[in-house]
Amino acid sequence: MRAPLRSPPGPGAGGHHQVLFALAECLPFALALLVLLVELTPAHVLYTGPLLVATPALAAVTMGPKGTLAATGVAVGVSVVTATHNHAWGGQQVYTNFLALFMVSVASFMTSRTARTRRENELNQVRRIATAAQEVLLRPVPARLGAVRAASLYLAAEKGAQIGGDLYEVVQTRYGIRMIVGDVRGKGLPAVRAAAIVLGAFRESVHYEEDLVEVVNHCEAALWRDAAVAGAAGADGDDILLEGFVTALVAQVPDSSHVEVINRGHPPPLVLRDGTVRSLTPTEPLPPLGLAEFIGGPPGRVDSHAFAPGDRLLLYTDGVIEARDPGGTFFDLPEAMVGMCDDTREEFLEGLRRALLRHTRGRLADDVAVILVDRREAEGHGTEGRGPRTGG
Repeated sequence: MRAPLRSPPGPGAGGHHQVLFALAECLPFALALLVLLVELTPAHVLYTGPLLVATPALAAVTMGPKGTLAATGVAVGVSVVTATHNHAWGGQQVYTNFLALFMVSVASFMTSRTARTRRENELNQVRRIATAAQEVLLRPVPARLGAVRAASLYLAAEKGAQIGGDLYEVVQTRYGIRMIVGDVRGKGLPAVRAAAIVLGAFRESVHYEEDLVEVVNHCEAALWRDAAVAGAAGADGDDILLEGFVTALVAQVPDSSHVEVINRGHPPPLVLRDGTVRSLTPTEPLPPLGLAEFIGGPPGRVDSHAFAPGDRLLLYTDGVIEARDPGGTFFDLPEAMVGMCDDTREEFLEGLRRALLRHTRGRLADDVAVILVDRREAEGHGTEGRGPRTGG
């Protein structure tokens, strides 16, 4: 959810593994350097040929084809230098070492190529699976939804990731357009699972629950059911909820010129109108999904806010407002919205994406999910595809 909850890698975590991997990559070259030092000192009586032969084999394990070739080149160079320094040319042992080095280098190069191809195929398969999972979990938002037009944006903070702990959905129902934006506390597969649970409950309940509060209650009940199942399997269900609660904002846009919102610990949505941005702050704070029984608080209630034709509504996760530049300055979302008030929905989201990446120098600390909703002007007065009206 929030960037501070994502602890930097330390010993025993991802950073430890990265250090070990870097040391493993240096090992072949360190071995060649050791052989060179031995051969150029009085210790050259030691037989170092097998050590150089092992150099390309070690490189093939961690460095791929190019690294294997580089290690082979270093090993050959060290062999030539040491043979010249020790006046060993013409001896059978030198040529035997070169032949062994050649054979091991060829075998190591072919092995590294095969392993790299296999890893690339596996990675491509994982990416296809992740793409399919994203299409199921985070479906594209329909552009046309009755009296509104909508679009969405999702950016994963982790490089190469397709989905994370942020969630969103927009559904057209008989009660109006219903939307949810949420953020799971935590990351990895447990966060994705919690997001899938909330989205599944939301997609089911929005069609038959008239009361928006009941829709939210269904989402929270789904989290509790999953925690109960985990508890039956031996895990502590309460700890699961405490570690994986979900901040969520559920909104409904009926035919009338207003929007109804239930905010469960989530950043409030913003409305852009006449070049001014206003925050739809809840009248009273409510706990995130999964924490109501722990924290307590008032029963869920719906807040109603004006949302007139020509207005632009933005629902987002805190990955947007907590994005920082290298100096620690937070991203100014309202200012960015005002600067793009005349843009179409597609231009607005693309501009927001570029602004976020520019502000963070391409290093997002948290996932970003955004839903942009424009309420259309009255028939015969609006302009399809254009941004909201501005004052002048």
